Amino acid sequence: MAVKEVLIYPDSRLKENCAPIIDFDASAQQLLHDLVDTMVAAGHSVGIAAPQIGELRRAAVVDVSNSKLGKKQENHGLLQMVNPEIIETEGSQIVREGCMSVPDYTGNVTRSESIVVQFTDQNQQLQVIRTAGFEAVAIQHELDHLSGLLFLDRVSSLKTDLFRRKQK
Repeated sequence: MAVKEVLIYPDSRLKENCAPIIDFDASAQQLLHDLVDTMVAAGHSVGIAAPQIGELRRAAVVDVSNSKLGKKQENHGLLQMVNPEIIETEGSQIVREGCMSVPDYTGNVTRSESIVVQFTDQNQQLQVIRTAGFEAVAIQHELDHLSGLLFLDRVSSLKTDLFRRKQK
């Protein structure tokens, strides 16, 4: 298991469409472990997708349970997702998002309020979960990465909906 370097926009790999994982082998398990380790090491992250560490395969992890927004709502804990797909959406909301790959900015993005997502988990079991609120937003954000999309691509106006992060 290893903490990997997180790619920063405008690295071209962040704009690539990721390939499905066909064989759930040791390298797929290693990828999930590396994603979890990298997310945890960041300290503030609630998710990360494979292209953010330079792996162009369809895998992502999300865990909002330690975030102040995630603690307020029901959530599923650590989700390790291979070949995730959103199969149902409901509602619409505007949320402020940030990203480890776009460290200097946050932006207002329109996301579904609730989703149903299907994926293979770390135990090679097919999962179908319904989620809403912050967890649903985090999953949508990470799955966008698998299709080469950043939250910047979903900001309706770069003039009014993109904000420079405050420096600590």
